[in-house]
Amino acid sequence: MNQQLWWYVARSTGIVAWALVAAAVIWGLLLTTRLVGGRTAPRWLLDLHRFLGALAVIFTGLHLAGLVADSYTHFGPSDLLVPLASAWKPGPVALGVVAMYLLAAVELTSLAMRRLPRRFWRWVHLTSFGSFWLASLHAVTAGTDATNPVLWLTYLVTAAVVLFLTIFRTLADPRSRRAAGRIADRPARPARPATVGVDHR
Repeated sequence: MNQQLWWYVARSTGIVAWALVAAAVIWGLLLTTRLVGGRTAPRWLLDLHRFLGALAVIFTGLHLAGLVADSYTHFGPSDLLVPLASAWKPGPVALGVVAMYLLAAVELTSLAMRRLPRRFWRWVHLTSFGSFWLASLHAVTAGTDATNPVLWLTYLVTAAVVLFLTIFRTLADPRSRRAAGRIADRPARPARPATVGVDHR
């Protein structure tokens, strides 16, 4: 087996995890500003937002597994779970660790949304912005592919889109907060009976 396989796995899954976090944040902003779906967005648009967040968690887990399995940097559990514990680029790695915890908090509270105070859920959900920005800084400071011009352009364009939509939601659309509340109040789609031979999360 190629000794660099796990390093490739760690790098690729890290990039995909970042892209999924970015997509989930952008899609959430589009929904709450009603730039997609109009006044009453179809439920599948909200389901897509939740699906992107769940995939981001999965690929973050694969990113960590690739780092542990790789023999070049020798990451251990404490390096990946404790900020500043890593001997390899401690600052940039710490950004990724904190981004991971914020992502996990958003996902867990979203799953338990019906059992949590709405104000608490909203405040936790806002940390998804922090997760995106920290993950972006982690990508450009810790990632070995950060010097790739295509990735740099992708990071810059994505950051610009998130910044624009955030400003638009905050300033240009004062009704977006109420729209976000209505979206959050929608119950999750009931699970369908399992189908034989189909693996559905």
